[in-house]
Amino acid sequence: MSNPNPASHEYLRSAVLTATPEQLQLMLYDGAVRFATRGLEALRARDREAAFNALDRAQQIVLELDNGIRREVNPTVADQMRALYHFVYRRLIDANIHQDVVALEEALRILRHMRETWILLLEKLQQERRGPVSAGPETSAASAPFVAEA
Repeated sequence: MSNPNPASHEYLRSAVLTATPEQLQLMLYDGAVRFATRGLEALRARDREAAFNALDRAQQIVLELDNGIRREVNPTVADQMRALYHFVYRRLIDANIHQDVVALEEALRILRHMRETWILLLEKLQQERRGPVSAGPETSAASAPFVAEA
């Protein structure tokens, strides 16, 4: 489904080109969840073509997430993430081939959890980059509330 609005296409292009690697990862998770959700809705509506198209997009995004793993940073975590991406990819394929709602719900549940975990990690990194907040003697970095950057 292509977007006929050139302004929104240009906005998306600009967002991708100016995003940090962390933001790009979040965009991939967002896309995988969005397309898997569309696929689930299409499966429930028995629209095989729409389901195929949405699930194919979700599969491609999961492959991109897998391809972005840098094993040299932490081989153990990288191998665990790769196994998880492969599992999600296989469940998306099962859902697509067999019109399996249960497989898709399982993949979607994992993708949503991974997305939420990534957001928590980004918030933690953002807090660490700011350093401890000194609002008083009893305030420590651990007890400082999260404040969004402007």
